[in-house]
Amino acid sequence: MENEKIKKIFLVIGFLVFISLIGFLIWRIFFKQSTILSPTTTNSDTAIFDGLPTSADGTPIIADTNEQNIVESEDAPQALKPQEAQVSGDSNYASPIAIGGLTQTTTIVDSLTLKPTLSIDGNSIQFYNKDDGQFYKINENGELVLLSDKIFKNASNVEWAPNKTKAVIEFSNQTKIVYDFNTDKQITLPSHWEDFTFSPDSKKLINKSLGTDSNNNWLVVSNSDGSQTKSLEKIEASNNSIIPYWSPNNQSVAMYTKSLDINKKEVIFIGEYGQSFKSIIVEGQDFQPQWSQNGEKLLYSVSSPKNGLKPNLWIVNANGDQTGTSRKNLGLETWAEKCVFVSNSEVYCAVPKYIENSSGIFSETAMVTSDDLYKINIETGQKTLIAIPDQNYNISSIMIDKNQSNLFFTDGSSEEIHKINLQN
Repeated sequence: MENEKIKKIFLVIGFLVFISLIGFLIWRIFFKQSTILSPTTTNSDTAIFDGLPTSADGTPIIADTNEQNIVESEDAPQALKPQEAQVSGDSNYASPIAIGGLTQTTTIVDSLTLKPTLSIDGNSIQFYNKDDGQFYKINENGELVLLSDKIFKNASNVEWAPNKTKAVIEFSNQTKIVYDFNTDKQITLPSHWEDFTFSPDSKKLINKSLGTDSNNNWLVVSNSDGSQTKSLEKIEASNNSIIPYWSPNNQSVAMYTKSLDINKKEVIFIGEYGQSFKSIIVEGQDFQPQWSQNGEKLLYSVSSPKNGLKPNLWIVNANGDQTGTSRKNLGLETWAEKCVFVSNSEVYCAVPKYIENSSGIFSETAMVTSDDLYKINIETGQKTLIAIPDQNYNISSIMIDKNQSNLFFTDGSSEEIHKINLQN
């Protein structure tokens, strides 16, 4: 009897040892092996998103540095697509700073906004709030400060002066005013004036005067209060061919686009005093220009059948005798209005993750894309994917503070303002 009890005890112990051994072998073969092979797990089991492939010193590899992808002809290079960027690690992890991969974004204004702009100090943002009809500034502490205690109900557009102390404010009832935030004064402009741009010193305006009689449509220049109006050029049947846009170096005040054939335009620069300038030739439709900070280069987008009528980004010299030279296709499918210069050689652009054919001839398409952020050196053509926002944003009105520490943008869907950290 005693022997039977001892036998049962040994059988139980043997069974437990056998179960433990089987469990250890299962863990050894399956679980430990997967831990060793996982490239995204650290000792603390925290998944890290690495962003772009990195070099030995840890800096992101530039997405495209090949000079062959910068051409001076109508043949567009293969456009760089953000969704093809190489990323590794856990795609659910968003980096707190922009290092080329998934990046955290912060909402800094959750109201409906219109035409945000960088303040003259280069550190804060000012904007029109559609919800309450007032203008605000976000100071360095992230606090909202009223620019004026006046309420501007139903503003439909705002054009800021370069000094950021005044703006043309347009309303849904076609009323147009110039408001000076320093003096709290406003001047009413003619309701048939459209497409305003300030001069570099903020003292003058260039715009279209479009009356009921199409034979009396003119490109006009005036003081910023609307006084001393002077007609520059008669606007023919299609007023879209005239683009009021004062160059930063004061050389020209507008552009006139003239069709040469179905897929080629000549861009003629108009001076304030009737000066004659060299023109440039662009290959495509839906011409959208943006001046460099010193006014010596012109960034522009056009769409051509050669690239499926998608918007394509170009750069060209546009100053003096150099006008029209060094024309380069930058190989990015986006609109010029989605870009901003931070120096005379560097541009930040929002680039759609995906874009349909023919999008370039339908400008409204730019307002429904989901975008990533690129930095481009227009001298070398280098394009670096700097951030994939952690949500699908339609990015517009890009602003970057003077130290290039923060990038601000408006989401076209929500009209809220968001921030991405470029540096710690």
